[in-house]
Amino acid sequence: MATARQRLLKEFKEAQKAKADDTGITLIPSETNLFAWRAVLRGPKDTPFEGGNFELIINVPEQYPLQPPSVRYRTRIFHPNIHFKTGEICLDILKNAWSPAWTLHSVCQAVLALMSAPAPDSPLNCDAGNLLRFGDIRGYNSMARMYTLDFAQAKIAGMP
Repeated sequence: MATARQRLLKEFKEAQKAKADDTGITLIPSETNLFAWRAVLRGPKDTPFEGGNFELIINVPEQYPLQPPSVRYRTRIFHPNIHFKTGEICLDILKNAWSPAWTLHSVCQAVLALMSAPAPDSPLNCDAGNLLRFGDIRGYNSMARMYTLDFAQAKIAGMP
């Protein structure tokens, strides 16, 4: 646990230095628990998520960085690799491809990349996956944009 705490303190210092304007990522540790974090991701440009702010809940295990954090969306999102109700994310680095080289910030970068390049062949949201698999890009973008406008446009507590 001491190793995880040291690593998280180092990541906290780095997160304070990083400017959200540059990365689209804001990491916010809990004031009372270093193992509980939030992240706010700015929707990537040229995607239906552009202009949205998406909140993630990050729970870090005591075995971190040897084990991956648990990451899920708090903000509802229409995406094939994100479960609509639970916010669970289907991303290999959060499961079998985890490496201690990953940081909370780099995990958020991977989640942003997934937003830009969905993988419809491993869907947690079958509706979104089916739209993309059957080539209905317009339908997918329209639904994803509607969800972004409905759920990701509101101010998030603790954010400017």
